[in-house]
Amino acid sequence: MKTTSAFFSGLAAVASLLSPAFAQTAPKTFTHPDTGIIFNTWSASDSQTKGGFTVGMALPSNALTTDATEFIGYLECSSAKNGANSGWCGVSLRGAMTNNLLITAWPSDGEVYTNLMFATGYAMPKNYAGDAKITQIASSVNATHFTLVFRCQNCLSWDQDGVTGGISTSNKGAQLGWVQAFPSPGNPTCPTQITLSQHDNGMGQWGAAFDSNIANPSYTAWAAKATKTVTGSCSGPVTTSIAATPVPTGVSFDYIVVGGGAGGIPVADKLSESGKSVLLIEKGFASTGEHGGTLKPEWLNNTSLTRFDVPGLCNQIWKDSDGIACSDTDQMAGCVLGGGTAINAGLWYKPYTKDWDYLFPSGWKGSDIAGATTRALSRIPGTTTPSQDGKRYLQQGFEVLANGLKSSGWKEVDSLKDSEQKNRTFSHTSYMYINGERGGPLATYLVSAKKRSNFKLWLNTAVKRVIREGGHITGVEVEAFRNGGYSGIIPVTNTTGRVVLSAGTFGSAKILLRSGIGPKDQLEVVKASADGPTMVSNSSWIDLPVGHNLVDHTNTDTVIQHNNVTFYDFYKAWDNPNTTDMNLYLNGRSGIFAQAAPNIGPLFWEEITGADGIVRQLHWTARVEGSFETPDGYAMTMSQYLGRGATSRGRMTLSPTLNTVVSDLPYLKDPNDKAAVVQGIVNLQKALANVKGLTWAYPSANQTAADFVDKQPVTYQSRRSNHWMGTNKMGTDDGRSGGTAVVDTNTRVYGTDNLYVVDASIFPGVPTTNPTAYIVVAAEHAAAKILAQPANEAVPRWGWCGGPTYTGSQTCQAPYKCEKQNDWYWQCV
Repeated sequence: MKTTSAFFSGLAAVASLLSPAFAQTAPKTFTHPDTGIIFNTWSASDSQTKGGFTVGMALPSNALTTDATEFIGYLECSSAKNGANSGWCGVSLRGAMTNNLLITAWPSDGEVYTNLMFATGYAMPKNYAGDAKITQIASSVNATHFTLVFRCQNCLSWDQDGVTGGISTSNKGAQLGWVQAFPSPGNPTCPTQITLSQHDNGMGQWGAAFDSNIANPSYTAWAAKATKTVTGSCSGPVTTSIAATPVPTGVSFDYIVVGGGAGGIPVADKLSESGKSVLLIEKGFASTGEHGGTLKPEWLNNTSLTRFDVPGLCNQIWKDSDGIACSDTDQMAGCVLGGGTAINAGLWYKPYTKDWDYLFPSGWKGSDIAGATTRALSRIPGTTTPSQDGKRYLQQGFEVLANGLKSSGWKEVDSLKDSEQKNRTFSHTSYMYINGERGGPLATYLVSAKKRSNFKLWLNTAVKRVIREGGHITGVEVEAFRNGGYSGIIPVTNTTGRVVLSAGTFGSAKILLRSGIGPKDQLEVVKASADGPTMVSNSSWIDLPVGHNLVDHTNTDTVIQHNNVTFYDFYKAWDNPNTTDMNLYLNGRSGIFAQAAPNIGPLFWEEITGADGIVRQLHWTARVEGSFETPDGYAMTMSQYLGRGATSRGRMTLSPTLNTVVSDLPYLKDPNDKAAVVQGIVNLQKALANVKGLTWAYPSANQTAADFVDKQPVTYQSRRSNHWMGTNKMGTDDGRSGGTAVVDTNTRVYGTDNLYVVDASIFPGVPTTNPTAYIVVAAEHAAAKILAQPANEAVPRWGWCGGPTYTGSQTCQAPYKCEKQNDWYWQCV
């Protein structure tokens, strides 16, 4: 399958592989035989990528004390499968796929071509617009490899539309990411118009340490050899356009729900159940076959299934996210019908009462949420035996860890039934799958909603902003995201209509900011952007802490090895599935493909009481695959999530091009958070100490847990779980008056009378487990609260209709308008 975002999906997949080992990867010294240039090099072996891969750097003589602006690079990339003039390779400066300068190289007709690129989201990057440039010193192309020695000027700092970054050479190291592919790029002789095929020949990252050989007094003389520029030839500019459908005239809806994910689908279903007219707007295309999806590998042809339906194909998102991942955020998010519930591993739990009691205000405590929990779990019961033959497959890894935990006094529980037991307990993996397929909200809430004539679903349509008069929303402005999407303004029912944002932690916050709701510094960014001329006037801005309180489970990966562990190559199953396994799934929805990749389990939990008296929750997810430098085979990665009780918070902001950026990381700012992470690893090491034949790879036997955690870089690439929450925090402390909340306990945005948010962004903090079930339960509860709100009534002439402390209707009787009289008082005039 072709994909233009594969390079970057690959770097995302290995983003969690950063470790002390990567942070300390020592270089080898290599002298290029034809030029005499001396490099620090780092290599991937043939077992990691067929034919191997090497990248090298040489720096100016003073670069280890004074930050350099350029380097001389070396690439040795593979053409091992298809012969001379085939393949491509790529390097990300600073490791991650997003917001970093990207170098791509490939051979064609005996030449080696290059291009500098930049990605602000998980999609095909744009050509880099800064002043960096590559000139070549030497190159070679043969039947198995292509090599390039090049000078990269102004490449160690970058600025793409206001998104900046760089490498500080005086830190004596850099994070480097790489990928390789067997197929050649499309348009190979036109570097600015290439298309990249799926990286099917490996990927990885190093924390590349520099030694003294990287900085050389001969650098200036070497750089002078860079005289060759390979520009190629292009037939002309490539232009694309989206065929938009105008919003039909005369339409309006009682409710417009923005975003078809874990929050939006259940909310839209429950609102339409009341008889109100409901429009659900989804930015992406149809995912599962039941709703018209078509994206699939060849072995699913002639079936109603897509890649999203089959649990065992869920990890494919990290290899091929083309058109699926959102392109306007620097994190991985699903812009497809179902959102995260269409692309994740489908983990599903009955929520832990303590999470609601600790995190949420009155009205959202465990006892308040009980009815919504029952309703949600009656729709999506979950299962720990997703294979329809009742068997669990390849459980050797589970048994290794479970036996060790049990013998150390940990208790085995059923995570769907024993939800209140989350301290030194473990369970088989619980999924939202139904009948061996993805299930979840797509197979339940959306199915019932679509049966109602008062419910409409629009796909391929992005919401730009809400249209409002003061604090009253009159409609939403949409634009086509793909062909067939709608463009124009969709009104809500006059006076009584409502809008619910369910576009996710980043998407809903972005819509609010583009609608003039948020902190002044971010509204100024919107005003200075292309949105500026049509943005709501400054006098109507609503000052709320949108984007603050960003949270995520802090992830810490650990790795063990045991000879009983059995690895299954789910990635290989995309193109070349095992025939027996394929038939078992296609004929009966049974076997390994009915389980999520990469063979997840066990799940286990512990609570750690900190020196500050706060009980912090740890959730562990084990999976059968290697991490860091430990290969697949006998390895298991155990990911520790620090959840409820963590106090560290971050922030999401907008770039000048209005892409969302995690500008302040929410990880390990509080030493008590870090202490809980360390103690959890220590406790796990003790619990598994009795397992004969088990060896620890990370942390290794000669490294303490504290040293292991200290040496892991605190970056989103290394610490994220991708369970982002909190940017539109719920609370009773109105953010307009110096509080921390964006929405009230009815999920209504402060300062508005008919705008609501229902998704992960309203959570004050992260819960114990993967959050999907919590979001669905929250949507059930929120829908009931929204429906219980009295309908707006128009305020008569001269009536109070707005202000920082006003909470009533902001709609005036015709022909009057709600206008600002002073900072505290708005009146219908």
